[in-house]
Amino acid sequence: MNTVVIVGTGNVALQLYTAMSNKEGVKIIQVIGRNKKKLTPFKNCPKTSTDYDNISDANIYIIAVNDDSISTVSQHFKNKSGLVVHTSGSMPLSVLPKSVRRGVFYPLQTISKDRNIDFSEVPICIEAEKSEDYALLRELASTISTQIQIMTSDQRKSVHLAAVFVNNFTNHLYHIGNEICNEAGVPFTILNQLVLETAKKATETPVLNAQTGPAVRNDKLTMKEHLVLLNNKDYRDIYSVLSNSIQKTHEKKL
Repeated sequence: MNTVVIVGTGNVALQLYTAMSNKEGVKIIQVIGRNKKKLTPFKNCPKTSTDYDNISDANIYIIAVNDDSISTVSQHFKNKSGLVVHTSGSMPLSVLPKSVRRGVFYPLQTISKDRNIDFSEVPICIEAEKSEDYALLRELASTISTQIQIMTSDQRKSVHLAAVFVNNFTNHLYHIGNEICNEAGVPFTILNQLVLETAKKATETPVLNAQTGPAVRNDKLTMKEHLVLLNNKDYRDIYSVLSNSIQKTHEKKL
């Protein structure tokens, strides 16, 4: 039985706590956070605390805090014998002190508190310095997911960058699309099936071949009219940059 302490009260901490709770082979014995009120969702945990100087002994310590705080928070574990891991996609393993057994436990998924996540197919990217620590992380990851990927810090950083493009930037484009629909008095839901089909194609066909739209067709008149419709300069810039990038990528077809 692996004992786990989770440090943090944000989206990742809560989702991992929920996913690991009541799973065979793992027991979360403590959740630590700076804000007592934010520990409320973890009330079923045997122990919660705001005291970083009163950390329970465990096999694994999962630091699920924002990237800028990882280094500072990890200093509290220098005297612990358990494996200390962070959950960041962009931060290297080396952000953790050399004096601790250190590793990474990165769930590759967009995570929000108000969404129930089925981790069974979510890739868990792991990194460690010792074979026995890799084995420990693989054992922990297998309690919630069937997709476990060993990945270096450099690889994970690149994957996180790719994730920003396909998730964070894409979601912002959804926001822009929603604003355009609102201005036209049309519900954004009219685009639901288009959103789903686009995502489906991206997972089932080579994404380069899936590109459609006025830019790849070089429909200059349509693109000019679209730019006229956009009142927001930032949105016009985004439209132009993306259209130019698409055309450069597919210039042999144009």
